[in-house]
Amino acid sequence: MTPPPGTAIIGFDTATGVLALGLAVADPALPGSAGRRYYLEIDGGQKHSGLVMEAADTLTALAGLGKEALTAAACMEGPGSFTGLRIGFAAAKGIALALHIPVIPVPTLDCMAAPFSFWPGIVVPSIDARKNAFFTALYSGGKRISPCMDCTPEELIGAVGSHAEQSRGGLLLTGPGTPLLYPALTAVFPKLRADPSCRRSRIDELLNLAGNMGILDHVNSGPVYIRKSDAELNG
Repeated sequence: MTPPPGTAIIGFDTATGVLALGLAVADPALPGSAGRRYYLEIDGGQKHSGLVMEAADTLTALAGLGKEALTAAACMEGPGSFTGLRIGFAAAKGIALALHIPVIPVPTLDCMAAPFSFWPGIVVPSIDARKNAFFTALYSGGKRISPCMDCTPEELIGAVGSHAEQSRGGLLLTGPGTPLLYPALTAVFPKLRADPSCRRSRIDELLNLAGNMGILDHVNSGPVYIRKSDAELNG
């Protein structure tokens, strides 16, 4: 994916237990080139808040850039971990406000499904939402064909059933919810397949989609949680 000429987009993937940052730097002297990419990924549990800004400093240093060279900050919009999403938005907005650059939020499930646009059936990215539920959506041919859902496995089976034609090509599960969701679906869908790299971050896809969305100012936007927090439900 070619970044827009003259851009340097930093991305924050904090939506799950894996913290990942990426930096896409376009070379204005070589229009149409892929530019340079830098990545940091830390699978160390929920320590995002203590690591995210230090990781951003490390990433720009690796690229040989000062932060003033950044032209946009991208982050996962949600769904995902409530705390993780807030950390990602806080990091992106902090940099954006300091440098007067835009924030580009990108739907988390879109990023998870993006590498599998070739799949002939339905792609199902998922995140464990606890309480026997998953944040998920259905994708076919690289496009989302359902709303983002907070649903049980049984409700997901029903949603797939309403897209019978696309499901004939089989289901592909991806995202960190895959190991928990797979057993509930395998008896129903004989063509079910699981992405062996389901836990990895989607930082590269975040940068690609952010670049394609154009430079829009979303500095006043916030996370898309889908579900209310426990505090809101109990309040």
